[in-house]
Amino acid sequence: MKKNSSSISLTRNIVPLIVCCCMAIKLSLCFSSLESSLRALHIQGSFSFDGNEFAAKDFGNQIHFLPFAVLHPKKVSDIATTIQHVWQMGSGSGLTVAARGHGHSLQGQAQAPHGIVINMESLTGKEMTVHEGKFTYVDVSAGELWINILHECLKQGLAPKSWTDYLHLTVGGTLSNAGISGQAFRHGPQISNVHQLEVVTGKGEVVVCSEEQNADLFHGVLGGLGQFGIITRARIALEPAPKMVKWIRVLYSDFSTFARDQEHLISAENTFDYIEGLVIINKSGLVNYWRSSFNLHDTTQANQFISDGKTLFCLELTKNFNPHEADTIDMEVDSLLSQLNYITSTLFITEVSYVEFLDRVHTAELKLRSKGIWDLPHPWLNLIIPKSQISIFADVVFGNILTDTNNGPVLVYPVNKSMWDNRTSFVLPEEDIFYLVAFLPHAVPSSTEHDGLQYILSLNKRILDFCEAANLGVKQYLPHYTTREEWQAHFGRRWEIFMQRKLAYDPLAILAPGQRIFQKAVSIL
Repeated sequence: MKKNSSSISLTRNIVPLIVCCCMAIKLSLCFSSLESSLRALHIQGSFSFDGNEFAAKDFGNQIHFLPFAVLHPKKVSDIATTIQHVWQMGSGSGLTVAARGHGHSLQGQAQAPHGIVINMESLTGKEMTVHEGKFTYVDVSAGELWINILHECLKQGLAPKSWTDYLHLTVGGTLSNAGISGQAFRHGPQISNVHQLEVVTGKGEVVVCSEEQNADLFHGVLGGLGQFGIITRARIALEPAPKMVKWIRVLYSDFSTFARDQEHLISAENTFDYIEGLVIINKSGLVNYWRSSFNLHDTTQANQFISDGKTLFCLELTKNFNPHEADTIDMEVDSLLSQLNYITSTLFITEVSYVEFLDRVHTAELKLRSKGIWDLPHPWLNLIIPKSQISIFADVVFGNILTDTNNGPVLVYPVNKSMWDNRTSFVLPEEDIFYLVAFLPHAVPSSTEHDGLQYILSLNKRILDFCEAANLGVKQYLPHYTTREEWQAHFGRRWEIFMQRKLAYDPLAILAPGQRIFQKAVSIL
């Protein structure tokens, strides 16, 4: 009896071990076969199967999934060949593909767990080409950084119309989302300033698209979160570039006055060229901090201003000009400022080059890198809020849920919906004016204080829970959801169009798995 019992016990221990060994062998053979098939592809670039840890990281620094391989393409055909190969393998392979630009995603959106990540920055092709005529534009690789495009276009006295606050991002990355900054009230986001795209679909087809050619794919890819194709080239609208910028900051203590002035400025015909707002809560020594970069209009009164313990709202403005306009620009700025109701003792003004202003966040980046802060987790939360609800949101969140802004800036500024194209995949509120509210903190993973990752994540959840409970009609920008139901709610009545486009251009759900919208039915195992 004991012998039988021992045999049964031994069998129970051996069977799981055999199963595990078989699975490991199967997995090894599967990966070995997959690697061989990728190495056999006729491409001009190369695959790397080791040392790919960089592709499991992003700016958010919270989610880390290692890919099976990274493609370093030299030509667009390398991307097409790779996706065609995955497409031909069918749904049974479970293999997915993600395009990675400069790695500035927040929640692993550009990662492909056990899949293929395409390093878009290695994509080479034609040089940037500027065309002048009825429509002035530049043709660029989607792996190009906006800062490089700026410098190249400035050689001909031109620049793109619309920007993001940070220029060390790739064209394909921002166009797959929206690309928003303080110029969006006038020119719209970056996705409203594109004439043409070259796209590789989830079937591996290379398609040139525009409003006149393959328009459904063109509009779908813009703001499409990488779901319908990988952008490989873009034709970006340009305008004459100024040489200098008057850069202004003023403070408010009342949100309604602050919001009213912003809304006035974005609706006026004669106005500033860039308009953004910031929330400043319990910030010590604000005047002295800004003094290093800005000139005080009234030093005596400004020195008496105390920011400690207060909730303040900063309006940040610029007016572009050229040297021959130096005699009149101050009068123009004074005229525009006279229409506003800011705290008069808090007027800060400086004069910088156009490039210096546009690349201002990179200057801050270098300082943060030197302090080891840039590579910390960034649990950012970006919201699109209808104008009719912004005061309710501000009353509850600023100074109540959020009690300080010492971990990173909080942006709040209005945008005109008329400058957006509702045919793109980007989801907008129904109202004519909406606000972008961006909470942009860094977090210390090990901290249990207000700068800790878990605390900030819980703060984000409180803000989102309030928005849902109050039925504010808020949408997330750079959205992050984990369930199909959440994504359906995000897209609302546009979900059916989104689904139809997915079925048309990426029916096997090969592309952008890190967005967690669609999932291949069969795993790689």
